Amino acid sequence: MSTPCAISEQSGSLGVMWKTVSEDCNLACQYCYYSNCKGNPGHQLNRIPSSLLETFIHQYMSRAHGNASFAWQGGEPLLAGKDFFKEVIALQTKHAVPPVNISNSLQTNGTLIDKEWAHFFKSYHFLVGVSLDGPQDLHDSRRVTASGQGSFKRVMRGIRHLQAADVDFNILTVIHDDNVRQAKAIMDFYVRENFQFIQFIPCMDFRAQQPDQPGKYLITAEQYGEFLCEAFDAWYNEGHPRVSVRFFDTMLSVYLLGEAELCTHRHSCPKTLILEQNGDAYPCDFYLSSDFKIGNIGVDSLDDILNNRLFGDFLSLKPKLPSSCITCPYLKLCHGGCPRNRQWTSREDDPGVDYFCQSYKMIFHYAHERIVHLAEQIVQRLRQEGPTSPKSRMKPWIPLCASSITDHENVWGGEPLTNPFQRNCRT
Repeated sequence: MSTPCAISEQSGSLGVMWKTVSEDCNLACQYCYYSNCKGNPGHQLNRIPSSLLETFIHQYMSRAHGNASFAWQGGEPLLAGKDFFKEVIALQTKHAVPPVNISNSLQTNGTLIDKEWAHFFKSYHFLVGVSLDGPQDLHDSRRVTASGQGSFKRVMRGIRHLQAADVDFNILTVIHDDNVRQAKAIMDFYVRENFQFIQFIPCMDFRAQQPDQPGKYLITAEQYGEFLCEAFDAWYNEGHPRVSVRFFDTMLSVYLLGEAELCTHRHSCPKTLILEQNGDAYPCDFYLSSDFKIGNIGVDSLDDILNNRLFGDFLSLKPKLPSSCITCPYLKLCHGGCPRNRQWTSREDDPGVDYFCQSYKMIFHYAHERIVHLAEQIVQRLRQEGPTSPKSRMKPWIPLCASSITDHENVWGGEPLTNPFQRNCRT
């Protein structure tokens, strides 16, 4: 299962998420909102054709304006094979217009990661998201193979390869009815395993290809709110967080910078391209239907796709706040949540609230005083030490872009560097 808006806009640049092998996947996760192949991808993979890949990368890199951000998802993107991703790197290098930062992120179920994959990710600074639903009993209840076998051991083996190669990676955990009451157990497990960067997303029981259908969910808003509050207690750790949790980092970002990083809680949806394997383009990972198709990169120019009227129609959904949101004390933290989770009626000027509205209110109220305390700590520390000090870099929960607080930037200027590929932002 992928995560919404996995790519964030860097300095106003356009992010791209590509469904590398369309729905093909080697797992049959019971809650997947996208793939329908049930763990049997078939002998002929739906991989992005080389000609289409180069056509788009050439257009995209020519207008990157200093930042080119690629996210590779599926299905299971590693099914495309190592040669495919080597071709990606070669084409990005070929068509890059210096100076430019090139970043690649990839969301995987982790089962196919081996030593060679890990070395490749490290060499080109890929940020790797690994789907893991907690300890083995929780993970294996839903994330299974076509034959029904759990995938936990294979995922953990892949993670060990990432750790051994010092690859930047984070954990994506879907919260469903089997693990929603296990927040502390999940957090304790991740701390023991030294997983530094974690993201939770609530389980959705609908298809990305059917945005016209009402949203369905496997957990209640109250259950998710209780999960977040319990996870917050474990994360806060008496004022000394040991790991980064994206939801709580996003809250901190609002308190510190006035803007959420996670698309769900931003004032507006980021302008992002979601590309299917065949080149069909959409504005969001939850809106992959013909009603929201904004073109095809093999047929239409990138300018025509970005200026498609349907793109504007999609971007207009987020600001259409329910009337109850406008007077909500948490509006600046939430901005109405995700449009896909709202209850739309014939009166599109006044939709229903986000299904998880109660969840958000619960955690915003519960965490407020402690978030304020952490924000004050961060401001004081950065004033004393500066954002680039070694001590600041040791705190994974400081909600700043990794490229601004580490010494791992790779920026092309003048003569090309040996490795132009920049690490992704952690948040």
